[in-house]
Amino acid sequence: MLGASAAAAVLGGALPAAAAAAPAGVTLRWWGNNSWEIRVPGEKTVLIDPWLTRFPTGTYTPAGADPRTPLSVDTALIDRYVDSGELRADHILVTHGHYDHLTDVPYLARKTGATVLGTETHLNLMAALGAPEDQLSLVTGGEYLTFGTYRIRVLRSLHSASGARAKVAFPGTRPNFGLEKPPVPTEIQHLVEGGTLAYQVEANGVRVLDFGGSNYVESELAGLRPDVVLLPAGGGSIADYAARLLRTLGFPRYVLPTHWDDFDYPLGEPARDWGGLDGLREAVEQGSPSSRFVVVDHLRTFSL
Repeated sequence: MLGASAAAAVLGGALPAAAAAAPAGVTLRWWGNNSWEIRVPGEKTVLIDPWLTRFPTGTYTPAGADPRTPLSVDTALIDRYVDSGELRADHILVTHGHYDHLTDVPYLARKTGATVLGTETHLNLMAALGAPEDQLSLVTGGEYLTFGTYRIRVLRSLHSASGARAKVAFPGTRPNFGLEKPPVPTEIQHLVEGGTLAYQVEANGVRVLDFGGSNYVESELAGLRPDVVLLPAGGGSIADYAARLLRTLGFPRYVLPTHWDDFDYPLGEPARDWGGLDGLREAVEQGSPSSRFVVVDHLRTFSL
């Protein structure tokens, strides 16, 4: 469960950006893990790593995730949110290929018609899972793309590294997109990392930067000045993880923690800290005291 300090920061409704001079019309809704919905002026929506199904894996238990855990997609749950208009997408951005980031994306792409951005490996895995290939768009990092009322900047990044040997979970690639589909993934170990990207979404003067793992390429971030950073908990194996990042980014106005909830528990329940939230809060407060650390609960909204 959430500790007292974490629970005090979780608010039950929209979180106004009090420091902003005027509303920007950009909202961020947290769908758990690193799943974020960014709605921008013009009734457009960008989803990052949307994963609603949340099947149990034991990831945050002492034994860790069982690599043979079967993949599943709760289509009824996704249908309920999409058919009601509560969830929609014009673009879906995939940071890396792991099960807790990619599993639901092929079905969501078919359901919404969204364009999906990812690396060659991500697209190959999604095609094998039935994603419409004409909706899959290859990016490698360095792209700066304009789509009417918003822009997407794609950045080369790194996945979290853990343990004494600083290893990446389920490493590997699946190349040859469009030429050679891999076998259909059926277990979580089949969804390999496949390269990691970060994304900055820009709309109406607001810049939102998301990292899918608790690591980054510092040189890729030079000159970026996001207003909001969606920052994963963790980073224990990364030198000066939060402070170095926030200094490089010019000490952003807001830091919203992401990837801090134990996803063995349902999305419809309040988020349960797997143990990284307070450490991240402390690191942000020490490394960037001018930044406002805002914890958003499941399905709640932060408004700018």
